[in-house]
Amino acid sequence: MVGSRFHARLASGSSVVALIGLAATASAIGSGSQSPGSGYHPPRIPPVLRPALPGEGVWQAAGKPIAGRPPVLTTTFRPSRTDLSVVAYVAWIDRTRTQLALYPGSSQPPTTSFRGPAEVPLGQRWRLLATFNGGFKYGSRSGGGGGFAVDGHTYVPLQRGLGTLVGYRNGRIDVIAWNGRPRPGRNVAFARQNLELLVNGERPGADPTSKATWGSTLGGGQAVWRTGAGVDRRGNLIYAAANETVDGLARILIRAGAIRAIELDINPEWPTFDVYQHAPLRPAQFVPNSQEPTARYLAPDSRDFFAVYRRLPGAPVTVPFH
Repeated sequence: MVGSRFHARLASGSSVVALIGLAATASAIGSGSQSPGSGYHPPRIPPVLRPALPGEGVWQAAGKPIAGRPPVLTTTFRPSRTDLSVVAYVAWIDRTRTQLALYPGSSQPPTTSFRGPAEVPLGQRWRLLATFNGGFKYGSRSGGGGGFAVDGHTYVPLQRGLGTLVGYRNGRIDVIAWNGRPRPGRNVAFARQNLELLVNGERPGADPTSKATWGSTLGGGQAVWRTGAGVDRRGNLIYAAANETVDGLARILIRAGAIRAIELDINPEWPTFDVYQHAPLRPAQFVPNSQEPTARYLAPDSRDFFAVYRRLPGAPVTVPFH
């Protein structure tokens, strides 16, 4: 279980050993090669604390290569100068060799007659690379989740000004402040909104201290498990999770290369980023979460989620439900 061993050792204070162990485990999921081959490779994330621990901020393959290099990379680093126990879990997803899909859960969004499987469809698992959590629960007091649309079906109308993770029919991914209509046009494969932009122009977005804006936390504190997704300058996707404040999560995403980003779900039960081996299909947790099964999205789940697939060339992007 990627990340769980690291998390446990970190709690006991063995952070150096833990980061080495995490790097070795992440590498084992991939092809065994550290080199991504030709093409763009994101730079190492600059360490916040020096000296850096072995493997800190160094990208590791989280799957076998496609076209000579791995399409999903993961790394960890310590983002806080005041709390050395905090660890940021970051994934980078290459837009050129992957396809992102958004799925409704079995109960979220709550009002729909076109729900789908609420899990990764059986017919698509052969090309599954990763899965990660969606946004706030609909009907929550903070933002209510925002709009939600998949394959021309608008489950919840999109709202102007809200941060939106958008997938287009041509395969492009973006994070934007939505300025379109409540129902997106035919060029949009999916759209998931959640609050305002967390990162905008490589800077933290709206007031990060507003609890009303950024969600109710267990215990009422500002530091809680938070997740977010953004895009870098090349349009690649960046996911991040950490037990952090809103401002802390924004700075993690910026440090990892995000120019725009939104917050996704928060609180300890929900952060999920799983990667997959094949023949047979075997999931592994990258973000440690003892409250959710490792195969969380291989069975019907109540919450919406994203799946990362190997891209099929030549066809417009849709979200496959079979």
